[in-house]
Amino acid sequence: MEFNLDVLKIDPAQHLEKLTKFIVDQMNAVFRRKGIIVGLSGGIDSACIASVAVHAIGKEKVIGLVLPESESNPISSEYAIKHAQVLDIEHRQINITPTVDSIVQYKWRDEFIQKLIPEYKPGYKYNITLPTDLLERASFSFYLLQVQMPDGEIKKKRLNMEELRTITSFANIKIRARMLHLYAEAERRNLLVAGTTNRTEFILGDFCKYGDGGTDIEPFTHLYKNQIYQLSEYLGVIPEIINRQPSPDTFSLPVSDQEFFFRISFEKLDYLLYAWEHEVPKNDVANALDISEDAVERAYKDFTTKNRATAHLREVPNTL
Repeated sequence: MEFNLDVLKIDPAQHLEKLTKFIVDQMNAVFRRKGIIVGLSGGIDSACIASVAVHAIGKEKVIGLVLPESESNPISSEYAIKHAQVLDIEHRQINITPTVDSIVQYKWRDEFIQKLIPEYKPGYKYNITLPTDLLERASFSFYLLQVQMPDGEIKKKRLNMEELRTITSFANIKIRARMLHLYAEAERRNLLVAGTTNRTEFILGDFCKYGDGGTDIEPFTHLYKNQIYQLSEYLGVIPEIINRQPSPDTFSLPVSDQEFFFRISFEKLDYLLYAWEHEVPKNDVANALDISEDAVERAYKDFTTKNRATAHLREVPNTL
């Protein structure tokens, strides 16, 4: 196959009609619900699915929940609410901090981080990052805990797997807490919970099992992130969201999706992932993207590792 920078281009109108048919069929024939509820994060995927749902079933049947907690970036809620207002859909904001704290206390998390970085104090901002230069050089996929001191200095600690799992388990509680609130509303009002996971996230496992991956329908798993942007432009998603850097927004210190998970910039990520899925020769990819074959090989290996390690996320629970 010929590989070039047009391989990800879509006809947004055509895809919108396919999505519309899928949503209407799922809502009316499969689940038999009265409408759709979306968790609005202030990011591109949730904004896009809300816009698609409005097109598919009308604004009167689409509900948006904005679900921040104490460490969320305030701009996320601001953008989510603004987009809901532009769509003219019913929406409300619920602070999920008490829900998160009732499962595992923030205090417990703070005490754990303090063991790793003694200078850390409750209220200090922190995140977890990976090296982001996978295409530039070969490097190990090690995670760093970063804590911002009051004077702006960043203290860092390399994490072993046990430490990483402990901190990310707390972050995942936030994601699962949002789903608790979405289903509480959905069941009370007979609504369908729409997921927002795109193909890039789905194939590489960048979603939380029984969190943002625990929904009734996932309309976007055939569309790469690049294509979500194309569809969002067509649907008129507000520019603040379209121009915003994608982020998990689960840590108090901002971190991008590239820094936390993908290790490759979104300008090249989806092209490389498409090429990996379709077994495009590395030299063809290197020529099209103006990178080395070694860089393509590193990307392919990273995709294979992530896809295998997260295979269980894409499966239903095992049964005897």
